[in-house]
This record gives sequence, C-alpha cells and structure tokens, in this order.
Amino acid sequence: MTTIPIARNLADVALVLRPGDDVAVAIINLEPGMELTGHGSPFLVRQGVSRGHKLAVRPVEAGGQVYKYGQSIGRATRAIAAGDHVHTHNLGMDDTGRDHEFGTARVQLPAPDGPPRTFQGYRRSDGRVGTRNYIGIVTSVNCSASTARMIAAQFTGPALEGYANVDGVIALTHNSGCGLVAGSEGARLTLRTLGSYADHPNIAGLLVLGLGCEMLPVTSLLDGLDLPAEKLVRTLVIQENGGIRATVRAGVEAIQDMIPSLEAMRREPAPVAELVLGMNCGGSDGYSGITANPALGAASDLLVAHGGTTILAETPEVFGAEHLLTRRAVSEDVGRKLLQRIAWWKDYASAGGGSLDNNPSPGNKAGGLTTILEKSLGAVAKGGTAELSAVYEYAEPVTARGFTFMDTPGYDPVSVTGIVAGGATVVVFTTGRGSVLGCKPTPSIKVATNTPMFERMHEDMDLNAGGIVDGTASIESVGQEIFEKIIAVASGERPVSEQLDLGQDEFVPWQLGAVT
Repeated sequence: MTTIPIARNLADVALVLRPGDDVAVAIINLEPGMELTGHGSPFLVRQGVSRGHKLAVRPVEAGGQVYKYGQSIGRATRAIAAGDHVHTHNLGMDDTGRDHEFGTARVQLPAPDGPPRTFQGYRRSDGRVGTRNYIGIVTSVNCSASTARMIAAQFTGPALEGYANVDGVIALTHNSGCGLVAGSEGARLTLRTLGSYADHPNIAGLLVLGLGCEMLPVTSLLDGLDLPAEKLVRTLVIQENGGIRATVRAGVEAIQDMIPSLEAMRREPAPVAELVLGMNCGGSDGYSGITANPALGAASDLLVAHGGTTILAETPEVFGAEHLLTRRAVSEDVGRKLLQRIAWWKDYASAGGGSLDNNPSPGNKAGGLTTILEKSLGAVAKGGTAELSAVYEYAEPVTARGFTFMDTPGYDPVSVTGIVAGGATVVVFTTGRGSVLGCKPTPSIKVATNTPMFERMHEDMDLNAGGIVDGTASIESVGQEIFEKIIAVASGERPVSEQLDLGQDEFVPWQLGAVT
C-alpha cells in the first residue's frame, strides 16, 4: 500500500525571506518525501534538509542565479528542482559585477522616544567615557610578553579585593614588534594598534613594557599620543632594569602605586551618545542573517538615533553585499573608500592563492551557509539601516558619530582587536555555532542566533535571538533587549566573557608584511 505523505504548509517549516527568493531556510529538520504547500504548486522535499539549511522552493536551471534576501547568493552548478537541498553540492560563486550607487538609500532614523538615555561610565578629561577601569600592560615586542604576564599574574585572585573600581590588570602581548621592515605597512599597523590600546578610554593606568633592543621601542608606542592628564603611565625596559626578575618586581611596584588612584575614580551618568559599539559575528550559521544580526542592526540604529557610534567590520564578510552599504554612504568619497578596501582584499587573497569565497569556514557550512555572498548578506544586517558616516582602516581611531565601518580581516580575534583599538567601549558578538570570544579591556556581549545552541551553551551566551525564528520574539524586541543589555554592561554589569575572565589572550593584532 502506497504511503501518502502528509502535507504541511511551507511557512510552518521554513522561512522565505523575500518575495522572489529561490530558497527558504528550514526551521526544523525536513525529511525526504514531506509534501509542502502554500508557496505555488505543492512539491516534495527531495533530500533531507537540516534546520538552518536552504530548501529550493522553485526550480533553477544550471548556471542560473539563486536568490536569498532578494539578492544573488551564487549560481546553480547543476539543475536545481523545487524540494532540493541547496548547498555546496549544487551552488557555487556568482562573479557577476554589482552596480555601486552612492547615497541613494540614505534614511533618517526616527528620533528616540522618551527622555535621553544615560549609562554609568568613567569620564576622562579628553571628553571620552570609559565603560571599564583597567590597568593595561602594553608590550612593545613579543620578547617582553612573558614578563608582562608574570606582572599581571600578581594581581589575580584576592589581590584586588576591596578595589571595586579597578577592573583588573591585563597583559596585552603579541607576536611582533621586531623583525619588521622599518616604515612598512606592517610596522605602521602594529604601532597604530598598540598605541590605540595605550590610548583606550577603558585603560586608566598604563605600563609600557619592552625588551630594549627591539625595532619598536617603548617610547615609540607613546609618540604622538595625546593621553588624558589623569592616565597613569610608566615605562619599563627589561635590559635596562636588570633582567626579568628585577623588571617583574618593578612592574608590580608601579602597578601597586597606580591602584589607589584608579580606585578613587567613580562612575557617573553619561549620555549613551558617548558609547562606541563594536559589532562582530563569528561561528555564523544559517540563522545569523535572520535573527541575531538584524536584531543587532536594530540595536545599532537605536544607539545611532541617540547620537552614539557603532562600528561594523570584517571586510571579507561584506564582499558581495558592499553595494548595500555604498547606497547608504553619506558621500561618494565614503562609499569609494569602502570599495577601495574591497579591491585591496581581492588582490590580497589572490596573492595568497585564494579568493574571498574561501571565507566560509567548515563550521559556517555545517550551519547552512554556502558562499561568501550568502554569508555577507547576513553579516551586513548587523549595520541596521542608518547612513554610513565613515570608513576607517584597521585600528584607526574612530572619531565620526553614527554608523561606521572599519577594515578588518574576518578572523574574529584579529577583527575585534582592531575594533577595540578604534575605541569601541562595548562589543556585541553574534554567533550561531557558539564562539566564545572576549576582548579586554572592552566587555563582550554574546548573542546566540538559535535556541538549541543557546540552551546547549547557556553558560557562555548572554542573550538568545532564537525566539525570532521560534515565533516568541521579533527583530525589534530582541534589538531593544540588546540595546538595554549594552547600557547595563556599559554601566558595569559583567557579561559572561568577563565572568570567565576571557579577553587577554584574544588580543591579536593584524600582522602584515615581511618579517626579516
């Protein structure tokens, strides 16, 4: 006797994101033979489709463009029938050029309701407002890294008990500082990153530590910086100070001298317009562009509407969606600066024997993402709808208000290091697979894209955007939840990353160029 498949409405098991899309995103595991109705002619699921993966809702001929989000995410490498699982076996890159318009989709964000919002922050004499009060040990070279860690280790555990206004002592170590070509792009990038951390508003006390014979001496990290008058600064050079043991003793003494001054600092009300929000995604999945990323975009719009600053990054992960950003640029110059960075990345990837479509990781693909175009279209949703006010190179100080972009790699620790160097005082990090990144001296808020991962890793996540797919929340409601969490964390609430003491080892400056 033939079994008649039970018909189900497509809308109950998958999401069609835009009219005219060729694929839907499964919200449950779809079994072969399931009949789906409610979207044109009924069709059968032809292969198993895991939740978060793509299901064809109409046929696409071989070589034809496949649409999701109302945009091409690739071309069919073979004929695709309605009901097929669409992934790496039948979907490839679409190299068709995109039209780049400038400023044609700028929107005026509505004025926020209610009284002006504030947070409790540490006001610095240069006008910036910190969300944390750290003592940072910034190393000029890898040769001083172990010494820096030895000094910082003396201030863990009970060492800072009774100092509620001192968030900790962090050793910011790295793998560079010597063997660089003087004046090269790589040398300038390293120096800019280290100097920007030294100048960060979340660092109130600073110890710059070097070896003594490196290419980037400790004084070079401070050259040209206009540090706030109240920032406590000391420098130590291992070779001049009598070696590692003597330097550790001197470093501990220097920090002990700083602690009472930091403890005397107090949080005070500040407008949320003084917040600088860094936005990053990692371990993305098929739900990232549907739940957490657009919800973060809604939160970004709320902060921008209040006069604040937000930073989108990860240039390889906006490739294929950059035309959506140039349309929001405040000027053609801003839009073209973004395109220049995209062009640089194309050349950079090609010189390394790859292409930007190499970006989706095995984890991304296991979560349902196939091409960089699909990943990028979901990633740019973090930027909301506000106009694009400025584009910055890696680790440049972000001074413009509003929604901005910074050129960074897609590798999360390197990307977030650049964002924090730019001045981000809070970071929101969305993840579908379960990335667990911290980024001292800036607090990191983790937002899960889906409920199963949130429940499985609830001790590592701060918020769950999965309710958007589950039907228990909206993009707007989760965006408001993220916005409120940003204010709470900026005021001192500790997100999971800080509870787990994450973020010191995730300081990873971008290294470019020859090492000699």
